[in-house]
Amino acid sequence: MTVVTNGGVDLYYEARGDPRLPEDADRAADTVVFVEPAGYGAWVWGWQHAALAEGFETVTWDLRGTGRSDAPEGPYEVRTLAGDLEAVLADHGVADAHVVGAGLGGMIALEYADRYTRAASLTLFGTAASGDRVDADALESLFAPRDDPGALRASLRNAFAADVDAHADVVDEIVGWRREEDADRTGFDAQTAAMRSFDRSDSLYEITTPARVYHGVDDAVVPTDAGRDLAEGLPRGEFTAVEGGHLCFIEESAAVNDALLGDFEDAA
Repeated sequence: MTVVTNGGVDLYYEARGDPRLPEDADRAADTVVFVEPAGYGAWVWGWQHAALAEGFETVTWDLRGTGRSDAPEGPYEVRTLAGDLEAVLADHGVADAHVVGAGLGGMIALEYADRYTRAASLTLFGTAASGDRVDADALESLFAPRDDPGALRASLRNAFAADVDAHADVVDEIVGWRREEDADRTGFDAQTAAMRSFDRSDSLYEITTPARVYHGVDDAVVPTDAGRDLAEGLPRGEFTAVEGGHLCFIEESAAVNDALLGDFEDAA
């Protein structure tokens, strides 16, 4: 892990893979940076790392309020979190990156693409153009204290469409990762405040970066129609429905990973 400081806040990030491709490769090397949903640690992107290991560098980071990054007093703003992402990519020396975000992470990606120049493409999961489209009760239900395994397990019910009790082995692993990496109450509240206050619904036309909007058809936190509206409002947005809930990129990781590889190859 590497640390970069932005405005006095320490942010931890990790880069994996070798961005250098063989000499006979017909495209430039690519970096993919992931931005997690509110409250969750970088573990949520673990299913994507292996799929992108050959020929892509991946960068994950702990949002302020999460994991090993500092947790200054909130509430946070999406604009501030986009500045944190810029600090990470600048410190790592990345000129261009595919930015992949989910939930709050998707909002950060949108703001980042508008304010900074490094985003080559956007991939957005469970994202809305405005916090008004977020189901506040379902969002709140995603939190659980890190020292309460039972609550951590129960709080996954609105994250996934599938019955979590039917996948005990995987859920046990997820609970372990959440205990190590997720935000505590203070960080969760600060991040969800940023999500709820976000509003780009009247200015999506300013974000001209190519954007693929994926959305779980059973997303309890952000309704699917919000994803469709987001794609329609973006000048270069495309919408794809995915089976699953708010964390559909985990539930349908094989199909999602194939789609990501295709998107990134096409963008090269």
